[in-house]
Amino acid sequence: MSSETLSNLSHEDRRFPPPADLAASANVKADAYDAAANDFEGFWAAQAERLDWGQKWERVLNWDNPPFAKWFEGATINASVNCVDRHVAAGKGDKVAIHWVGEPEDDTRDITYAQLQDEVNKATNALISLGVEKGDRVAIYLPMIPECVFTMLACARLGAPHTVVFGGFSADALASRVEDCGAKVVVTSDGGYRRGAPSALKPAVDDAVAKLAGGEHAVEHVLVVRRTGQDLGENGWNDDVDKWWHDVVDGQSSEHEAEMHDSEHPLYVMYTSGTTGKPKGILHTTGGYLVGTSYTHWAVFDLKPDTDVYWCTADVGWVTGHSYLVYGPLANGATQVMYEGVPDSPHKGRWWEIVEKYGVTIFYTAPTAIRTFMKWGREIPDKFDLSSVRVLGSVGEPINPEAYVWYRDTIGAGKAPVVDTWWQTETGQILISPLPGVTEAKPGSAMTPLPGIDADVVNDEGESVPDGSGGYLILRKPWPAMLRTIWGDDERYKDTYWSRWPDVYFAGDGAKKDEDGDVWVLGRVDDVMNVSGHRLSTTEIESALVSHPKVAEAAVVGATDEMTGQAPCAFVILRESAIAEADEPGEGGDLVQELRNHVAKEIGAIAKPRQILVVPELPKTRSGKIMRRLLRDVAENREIGDVTTLADSSVMNLIQSGMSGSSDE
Repeated sequence: MSSETLSNLSHEDRRFPPPADLAASANVKADAYDAAANDFEGFWAAQAERLDWGQKWERVLNWDNPPFAKWFEGATINASVNCVDRHVAAGKGDKVAIHWVGEPEDDTRDITYAQLQDEVNKATNALISLGVEKGDRVAIYLPMIPECVFTMLACARLGAPHTVVFGGFSADALASRVEDCGAKVVVTSDGGYRRGAPSALKPAVDDAVAKLAGGEHAVEHVLVVRRTGQDLGENGWNDDVDKWWHDVVDGQSSEHEAEMHDSEHPLYVMYTSGTTGKPKGILHTTGGYLVGTSYTHWAVFDLKPDTDVYWCTADVGWVTGHSYLVYGPLANGATQVMYEGVPDSPHKGRWWEIVEKYGVTIFYTAPTAIRTFMKWGREIPDKFDLSSVRVLGSVGEPINPEAYVWYRDTIGAGKAPVVDTWWQTETGQILISPLPGVTEAKPGSAMTPLPGIDADVVNDEGESVPDGSGGYLILRKPWPAMLRTIWGDDERYKDTYWSRWPDVYFAGDGAKKDEDGDVWVLGRVDDVMNVSGHRLSTTEIESALVSHPKVAEAAVVGATDEMTGQAPCAFVILRESAIAEADEPGEGGDLVQELRNHVAKEIGAIAKPRQILVVPELPKTRSGKIMRRLLRDVAENREIGDVTTLADSSVMNLIQSGMSGSSDE
């Protein structure tokens, strides 16, 4: 077996064809693939016609100076007008845009498109009153409350690029982002709710503002939403800088005449962690981004705006919240749910209670959430009426086949198609996914690139690998919602994404093609192990572990090994039904051996973990991503690295204390 490509060991025989009724009325049929292949630019021009433009484009795509693309060159557009005004103008002002659900159970708001227009216009006028002009940057550090959406759309309306910083980030992380993009104004709140209790946000903003005070990137104003009413403390308010939202915004006019901006005008900067430690400011512009997100939202989820109720559970601080909670759904005139809280507060059925109450038809969440629900047991969702659900989506990392099947069976009643979507902060839009009315889906596979997307899996030389082989996931052609650069650093943009092969985009993910040529994303290339000359994907071993009936979630890392170069080390969370059994005397070791043998049976002896540790939780960021580098530190007995981005840093202490005796040779 070649060590140049990823070893292709696991196999999946299950197939799920589209439901006949969905296929018959699907927004996108199989002919879209041929249409896009025959006329790439014409295909994207047709999707652009779904939006309202000020001035039409002179050129669909300018790729004269790779890797710097310009889409819909010469056109003008306003994202806020497309997400709000045009729906009101079309007579849909009374339609609910957002069913907002606060974490306290009685705290809800239904916001129509007409009300959304009023709120966005008032927020726009408020930003103008604070001195924000077209081109100025605004930082947003808010919980999942409607004011976050109002502010994003107000910035888009004004042409002031926003950078939304996730509310779980520290003052230092906020300050570094505000400084890098030069934000004049920060919009925040006193706090938000976290598991029933107020959680402060304003103090982190105060620290960040103090850090930047007196420098060239000093913050001019902080606009504060009163969300929890908690005490800000004696030093928690500076009259020269701080302004209450209700004082500045509520009295503004609800009228604002929007300007049309150039198609390539910056829409937002989103920071993603970089290998150098300095965050990368991913720049997305307006026209192409809106075309890419609105089309894929309509196509991948088969959105019927007049009848569907859509819910993307992502936080707006991540790109999924930008593309598939704000810009894509609102551009399509969708009715959607936005939820402030966590899945288990005040009880573990909270999400399913919301699905039942609002009749959610399209549900989009992350595999880590699905595996958590598996761990809790299906009796929780079974208490609720989920019969409204017709399409399920997965985002964030590859979904294990067993989690996919559980999701389809338990939440989708065994009939709702699961669209397993692959894309990134940098890509802005979904690139690889099943189409629910077309694709005969395989659990765990992202399947094929969407119409108009030229993705492939290649070897070290950049050559397409044959079916049944693995390699690097790349894009050969530009796509509308692609990042345009890294804010303020064109060279880093070129080096990071375009330097490995000429004019080919590569952002670090590995993948394999199965015998049918369908794509299986294997996670970061960094998460590939070299075991005795075989390059094994940690994702496949994790999937094998999760397919065991006692395992809810698993994380696998490669640790240095004298014999094999690297050896798989696994950390597993058990399903609640299996925890009591594992606690019985002697069961821990027996279970570890059982799991090692299970991996050998599912994949092969080469993939058998050297160590398996049963843990109560895995180190995750607040967005649900597993921090495998920290697990690698544990597996190699190194000092644990930076834990500041973890949702719960105490998890690492529990894991370390249990590491002894976890090997079962």
